[in-house]
Parts: sequence; structure tokens; C-alpha cells
Amino acid sequence: MNQNKNSLLRIVHGGVIASLYILLLFIFQPISFGPIQFRVAEILCVLPMFTPAAIPGLFVGCFLGNFLAGAPFYDVLFGSIATLIGALGSYYFRRSTLGVVLPPILSNTIIVPWVLRLVYGETATIVYLMATIFLGEVVAIGVCGTLFIFLLKQYKKYLF
Repeated sequence: MNQNKNSLLRIVHGGVIASLYILLLFIFQPISFGPIQFRVAEILCVLPMFTPAAIPGLFVGCFLGNFLAGAPFYDVLFGSIATLIGALGSYYFRRSTLGVVLPPILSNTIIVPWVLRLVYGETATIVYLMATIFLGEVVAIGVCGTLFIFLLKQYKKYLF
């Protein structure tokens, strides 16, 4: 019985995280897409530090958010894969705040510029696109996500 309760709780956590990702993506949609972006929803990429349910939650949230926002198929696919890779890395390095924030920053910095170039036909150089995505991710995940971690640690026993 306890295992069923834990499984249900993980599904609920994952669903809530996916919903929050989509909500933040739509609230901040004008700044969440393009070659220079600040995706506020990426703050949630630190959640694998607290629960493994964040991994599928972030993936589904990114996938559905991009899809519902009308992104092209390959952006939906590869953007979500970048988020999944980052979430898996964050979970793997969950014992360290730096270890939690680096994987999503790096996966998005490497993958998203290629999506912008190949899917959207962005003419800027890959190096430029990597720099702009990196800066947006550092602010969203590195700075805001780290502050979010410190806030969540105070309420960890009530939330997770």
C-alpha cells in the first residue's frame, strides 16, 4: 500500500511540475522564445534536487508548453530532449547546488542554438546563439534557480 501511495505522489508531483512549467512558459511567452531568451520556467530545472518526479515533469512540461505555444515539431522534440538531459544531470548531481544548475545550463547551451539555426533559420552564428542562450540560462537557472533552491530547502519537508 505504501508503494502505491509513493507512486501516486510521484505522479502528482510530476504533473504539478509540468503544469507549473507550462504556466510560466505562457505567462512569460514573449521572452521565452527566440535567439535572445529568458525562459522563466527554467527556474524549475533545479527541482530534480528534491524529487525524481521532476525529471518527467520537466520533460512533459517543456514538450507540451512548446507544442501548445505553436513551436515547430523539431523544436518541441529537441528542446524537450535538452530539458530531459538537463533534468537527468541535475538529479545525478543533486547533492551539490552547482551540480544541479550546470547540466540544464549546458544541455540548453549546446542544443537550443542548433534548433534556432536549423529549425528557425536563425542567421546568427552558432557561437553567438550559444552565448545568448548561455546567458539566459545562467540568469534563469544559475541565479534565480539557486535562490529557488535556498527557498525550497526551508520548506522541503512540506513540499516533497
